[in-house]
Amino acid sequence: MIKVTMFGKGCALKPRPRLAMTTALLIAMFATTGCAFAPGGNMDYQTETAPLDDALEVRPITFGMVDALKDSHGKAQRDNEKLEQQLADYDYRIGRGDVLNIIVYDHPELTIPAGSERSAIESGNSVHSDGTIFYPYIGRVKAAGLTVKELRAVIERRLSGYIASPQIDVQVAAFKSQKVYVTGQVETPGILPITNVPLTILDAVNQAGGLSPLANWHDVVLTRDDSDEHFSLYDLLQNGALSNNRLLRDGDVLHIPDVGNQKVYVMGEVQLPGSLAMGNSRISLTDAIAQSGGIDEGQADAKGIFVVRRADTSTGKLATVYQLDARDSAAFVIGAEFMLQPSDVVYVTAAPLSRWNRVVNQLLPTLTAVYQVMRSASDFDDLRSDD
Repeated sequence: MIKVTMFGKGCALKPRPRLAMTTALLIAMFATTGCAFAPGGNMDYQTETAPLDDALEVRPITFGMVDALKDSHGKAQRDNEKLEQQLADYDYRIGRGDVLNIIVYDHPELTIPAGSERSAIESGNSVHSDGTIFYPYIGRVKAAGLTVKELRAVIERRLSGYIASPQIDVQVAAFKSQKVYVTGQVETPGILPITNVPLTILDAVNQAGGLSPLANWHDVVLTRDDSDEHFSLYDLLQNGALSNNRLLRDGDVLHIPDVGNQKVYVMGEVQLPGSLAMGNSRISLTDAIAQSGGIDEGQADAKGIFVVRRADTSTGKLATVYQLDARDSAAFVIGAEFMLQPSDVVYVTAAPLSRWNRVVNQLLPTLTAVYQVMRSASDFDDLRSDD
């Protein structure tokens, strides 16, 4: 028996047996057969996972922490002593396939003139596959691996047995033996020859027409001798980090990938959740939130703005979680100094009231359905009673 107590008097309300029985049967039917009406198959699964608390490190975003991160990255190194020395010592070495132009002054019979119908390349001496050239009087001369200065000295010494004090000039008319490959997101990818002018990474990018709009400035790959070296063109071009520049050698492959997964992801209580590409710029936390339409002030928890960043494997942690408390809007000034890295996840949590409202909204359809069933059963019993 169900008893209902009212203010001022008490009364007992006996439920109709048929109504109680009908309600119980309907609830049991929905509970036991609900899965049968749901689309899709059924598969057992395990929802328990290992706790992540021990694998995460949570750090508040403060001015002191931002300054510490800047110091840890260090200032851009604007000098490159190793490269400067390599450029100072650079001297092109002749290779197989190069075309040489050799002039012996006062002896035109030893010099094939390059007239209007013949270019310097057509009239030059090609370096054969065995690394030698043929020259009158002295026969075969090994040229591959020598500098122009060294080859000139060899020819002068060997010709001195036939010509008194020969004066010789040696030039490379065509550089065909050595090359580098520039691939990926540049305007004109292709092959660049190595010449008597040293070729650096900056030179190669410029000669390839510059970077395309889809280029990933933050992770350029230089492949040399079956090993890859990654570095940032952004630091080189925007911050003047000359330490990232390199002198290129024969067979080097310089690859500029596209933006690809070089993005940050903004999720949670923002107006426009999604991903933001990091092409030729850096994005701060405040930038990311602003480009996502700002936080949803009606739903977001201002003290729950998080940046989830994959941690270094040496730390033993899965990720580092940085938290910005933006209940005071001035905190976004700190966010403007906090620079995001590729693959960072920005997550804005919902306020407690918003979470409760969502729970209620999820329960309302079920509660409404149960109420309708009970109301229908009650109406049916009333009709039976009238009969």
